[in-house]
Amino acid sequence: MTKILLLLLLLALPPPAALALTAEGLALLAFKAAATDDPYSALSRWSESDPDPCGWPGVRCANASSSSSAPRVVVGLAVAGKNISGYIPSELGSLLFLRRLNLHGNRLSGAIPAALSNASSLHSLYLYGNRLTGGLPTAALCDLPRLHNLDVSGNALSGELPLDLRGCRSLQRLVLARNAFSGELPAGVWPEMPSLQQLDLSSNAFNGSLPPDLGELPRLAGTLNLSHNRFSGVVPPELGRLPATVTLDLRFNNLSGAIPQTGSLASQGPTAFLNNPGLCGYPLQVPCRAVPPPTQSPTPQATTTPLPSSTASASDRHQQPIRTGLIALISVADAAGVALVGIILVYVYWKVKDRKDDHRGCRDDDGDYSTKTGLCRCMLWRHGGSDNSSDTSSSGDDKAGDGKYSGGGGGEGELVAIDRGFRVELDELLRSSAYVLGKGGKGIVYKVVVANGTTPVAVRRLGGGGGGADRCKEFASEARAVGRARHPNVVRLRAYYWSADEKLVVTDFVGNGNLATALRGRPGQTALSWSARLKIARGAARGLAYLHECSPRRFVHGEVKPSNILLDADFTPRVADFGLASLLAVAGCAPDGPPSSGGAGGLLGGAIPYVKPPVAPGTGPDRFAGSGYRAPEARAAGAKPTQKWDVFSFGVVLLELLTGRGPAADHASPSTSASFSAPVSGSTATDRSGSGEHGGGAVPEVVRWVRRGFEEDARPVAEMVDPALLRGPALPKKEVVAAFHVALACTEADPDLRPRMKAVADSLDKIGS
Repeated sequence: MTKILLLLLLLALPPPAALALTAEGLALLAFKAAATDDPYSALSRWSESDPDPCGWPGVRCANASSSSSAPRVVVGLAVAGKNISGYIPSELGSLLFLRRLNLHGNRLSGAIPAALSNASSLHSLYLYGNRLTGGLPTAALCDLPRLHNLDVSGNALSGELPLDLRGCRSLQRLVLARNAFSGELPAGVWPEMPSLQQLDLSSNAFNGSLPPDLGELPRLAGTLNLSHNRFSGVVPPELGRLPATVTLDLRFNNLSGAIPQTGSLASQGPTAFLNNPGLCGYPLQVPCRAVPPPTQSPTPQATTTPLPSSTASASDRHQQPIRTGLIALISVADAAGVALVGIILVYVYWKVKDRKDDHRGCRDDDGDYSTKTGLCRCMLWRHGGSDNSSDTSSSGDDKAGDGKYSGGGGGEGELVAIDRGFRVELDELLRSSAYVLGKGGKGIVYKVVVANGTTPVAVRRLGGGGGGADRCKEFASEARAVGRARHPNVVRLRAYYWSADEKLVVTDFVGNGNLATALRGRPGQTALSWSARLKIARGAARGLAYLHECSPRRFVHGEVKPSNILLDADFTPRVADFGLASLLAVAGCAPDGPPSSGGAGGLLGGAIPYVKPPVAPGTGPDRFAGSGYRAPEARAAGAKPTQKWDVFSFGVVLLELLTGRGPAADHASPSTSASFSAPVSGSTATDRSGSGEHGGGAVPEVVRWVRRGFEEDARPVAEMVDPALLRGPALPKKEVVAAFHVALACTEADPDLRPRMKAVADSLDKIGS
């Protein structure tokens, strides 16, 4: 009887709650117990009363095998940007099926537990942006056979890199930036890491010489970042063996000597070597001092007859070699002198020519021209009707009067052709029919057909701003610099006109609208195919790379956005409006509104007026629509434009080509369907791409959404691409993923981490090749 009562009592008791949770759940609860502060209650729903952890926030599960009846196991843990304090428990290493561990953007401290090596399925470990200390357990981590991504940047890790690192043969991305690592980089490690694609060791305390075998990383791409360290010695010529698409960053070190011009080193820009006081040679503007000849050289064979006298002195026997060397030195000096005189004459000729060109078409405020040659009297342009710059774009079929324009000031000016192939006379330009393409804060743009109706050009009227001869010379200099930029993917400036009351610029006319219109779609137009989008991305990248690297002034565009990428009939892109801000500033007619105003964007050479997208009630005026493409640092007051601004903006444009989404959620492309998961607007997560709502000085929402999809949620690519692409032919997934990676590299929040446009163009060219 007693046994029966005891059995009934045991059956009546509830089972222990801990026994109801799987072993994986218990391991995750160890992380919750290790958290000393959880300000956003990110772990509050992790409960030991649940049968498994698959429903917990941040935990991702999948079947252990392909069988539908297989048990579900934990494959991902992403608790990022929650400001959680505490440490990383070793129990997480017991998650045998864990593939991705993402704990970045918290306040975790302590060491990285070596027990994580027990999670044998781990392929991505993201711990950047914490307060971790101690050394990097490379011996343990390199035992993980599938480890591809290791990012521990932005911590307080220290110590030297051991030789054990060469055991990470499958590692593809190694990011150790912004820590306290020190010592010399070990030699013999890098050839043992054939899969490495990204290496970032910047902002540490590494010293010693650069190991030459860093050049033996055949799959490296993007930026090899070794900046902000204490490296010394010469730049190894072996670094020239790196792929041509690799951008080198050796800034802020103590390197010295001449920069080798071998392989990919010869194509690096000057920014790769800045702030190394001892470096010299191309591409730096620091000449190297003359290197003394070698102390030993082959002795030339005697070609003269021996002296007949056997009593010749030692000094007599040495007279012949010295006399030959002196003759050679004199010959070299004569040749150098002649060459120097020739260079000086050519320089003087071009200076005189440029000075004459500076005066072409320029006159003082009193009406006197700086030069009296080649002048023609003309009528200034006046557009019929109101000239309110805040007006919206008018219809492309509106006639601008009768095609002739008369000026309000009756002044004189000259149409100066920059391109010798442009032979249109000013009278012909004024007599031709003109159609208004649009007008806004950056002036009115006309389409004018010249050369007997066979050659269309685009004419932008910048308005009047007065100014004397000095300002005219400055305008001419700026216009010539823009006009010398010649590339198949850049809109060319053909001519300009200056007078006190009117300033005009004439460019090529591109007749198929711009990328913004193509992405939104016009009535009867099918969505852009993947091949067309890739072609547009490649061409725009080449055009920007040319402006950055090869144009006369290494231009910074400053406003890269879809409306400034024009398309011809074959969807070949042409970058427009570069240099326009300088011309407007010199002309004294600055645009009304912020620089990112989209009202007339992309009209320089464009065929179709900019049509404002529909604005939802309460979303504000459209004049800020272009600001979503700007880099985070560009939003600071008084910030000076840099080429890295353009790289970021291009990355946002590339993401829009891939996803169909605009920079912000309320500016999404109409091609975006409801199948897209909306970004979490209330997220407080911070990562390398920034945080906060769009427009508040942070990065665009589309950048954060895509980065979360790749780094945290492991979202399928099909959920991130434009649904219009899914309705067409089968997408080449590898090409799409590669393009996403290029876009994410361009949109890094830290400008130093972004690649150069040349590297971006090369990476896009390699996609699908």
